Amino acid sequence: MNRETKRMMQRQGQIEADGSPATRRAPAGGQGAGNRGARAPRPGPSGRKRTTPVQFTREIRDEMRQVAWPSRAELINYTSVVITTLFIMIGLIFVLNLGFGKLITLLFSK
Repeated sequence: MNRETKRMMQRQGQIEADGSPATRRAPAGGQGAGNRGARAPRPGPSGRKRTTPVQFTREIRDEMRQVAWPSRAELINYTSVVITTLFIMIGLIFVLNLGFGKLITLLFSK
């Protein structure tokens, strides 16, 4: 069980903080005939308010200012590496496709 699963189970009350199974508590109303099959009321909203569109836009702008954007030289370098790798892969796939095609034609022609 990983940490994320353990934390989720703690939030749900299935395990204690030390990892031992949570002890089941008796419902407050008892186990009378009227409570059979009744579910506990769902908890209300978490209390957090929704972010307004203006606040959301401000937060996006602030986060984008923190991004480490590449310089023009770095961008040209990265682009040339990607394009070179792309042409090498296209050539490799073309040669392999041509070779396997010729091999299959040779095998089935006899």
